[in-house]
Amino acid sequence: MNMWTAILVASIICVALKTVGYLIPARWVEAPTPMRIADLLTVALLAALVAVQTLGAGQAVVVDARVPAVLVAAGLLILRAPFLVVVVAAALVAALLRLWGWAA
Repeated sequence: MNMWTAILVASIICVALKTVGYLIPARWVEAPTPMRIADLLTVALLAALVAVQTLGAGQAVVVDARVPAVLVAAGLLILRAPFLVVVVAAALVAALLRLWGWAA
């Protein structure tokens, strides 16, 4: 199977899944359990993305300047700092740690 065949198959699967979504009765989707699962799944996927981007480097787990930067960002978010302040502070922490050679 070449790349274009894989893209075509993936596209067909995506369209089929979207079509199935339209065919499901609304009462199934609007029930409390599916709505709760959808809410929790969104949070779990976002947490997994943050963990992979913070600790991942290829197939290895790496602890470098990103970890303290994310911890600083989390602390500032808990303190309800403005988002721009959170981003700048996390970037500054990562940059200073890399400059000092502590967590390259």
